[in-house]
Amino acid sequence: MKIDIEAFKVLEVLVEEGSFAKAAERLHKAQSAVSYQVKKLEQHLGVKLFCRDKYRAELTAEGKVMLAEGQRLLQYLGNIEHLASRFSQGWEPKLELVVDGSLPMEPIMRALKQVAEQNIPTKIQLNVEFLGGVQHRFERDAADLMLVKDYRSGPNYCPQPLPIINSVLVVSREHPLAAMQQVALFELLQHVELTIQDSSPSVHHSDQLQFGGDKVFYLSGFIMKKNALQMGLGFGWMPEFLIQTELASGELVEVDFIGASRYSFTPQLVSTMERPLGRAGRLFTDLILQEFALYQHSQCKVV
Repeated sequence: MKIDIEAFKVLEVLVEEGSFAKAAERLHKAQSAVSYQVKKLEQHLGVKLFCRDKYRAELTAEGKVMLAEGQRLLQYLGNIEHLASRFSQGWEPKLELVVDGSLPMEPIMRALKQVAEQNIPTKIQLNVEFLGGVQHRFERDAADLMLVKDYRSGPNYCPQPLPIINSVLVVSREHPLAAMQQVALFELLQHVELTIQDSSPSVHHSDQLQFGGDKVFYLSGFIMKKNALQMGLGFGWMPEFLIQTELASGELVEVDFIGASRYSFTPQLVSTMERPLGRAGRLFTDLILQEFALYQHSQCKVV
């Protein structure tokens, strides 16, 4: 015989009301039906749940433990019913995002916060990769969205442009390159280049902006790269939004490189027709486009 889950609800009401008669009235059942339901549960569990020799309906020590577990079970069932209801409204069980670490995280976090505040049932997973590693993770894990600096396009990809990101070639103000003017490539390559390690396992991916010298330090993220630049370890490209304060204070200096010390790129928010977005994916797409537009506006004000 399977456990009657509703019997735990009866136990809960019995404890609250203090008598079988009042519990039956509240449950809109006959008192005999309530007594029978409790008795059948006791027989099935092999445990005495109530002290029937007292004036009020009181749980035994074992009954208190069983009720606590039963209430937990009722809560789990309620959660399942809630999730099923939300999923039937078009919410997907999971939404996986892959983001390039060179993009600003503030608008992404703001979009995720708004999604979370709507209390949707979708489990959201966010992964950060770099360069070719973004598309590799997107394809390997069959993710739903990627926010990418650059990618190999395909017929099933659906890209949407995000606001332009600016990058600057910088060094510490104590670095020898900081005092040099009209720096040629051969002069630049006399110093250590700091770059981000491509997180793709494929050797075919490389950063097109890398200068190709022998003195290259590969770092695992932009926080580490920024620290290395501040220490005067070498030169390197940095997203401007990450170093605005340091550029303004003079702690980091733009290299006067004759081949251009600034470049811009247009990141893309990409989905694929092979994995159509559900309700959460469409909601996040709208929010991320909105938040990036607001972020760009705020950055323009700062500048």
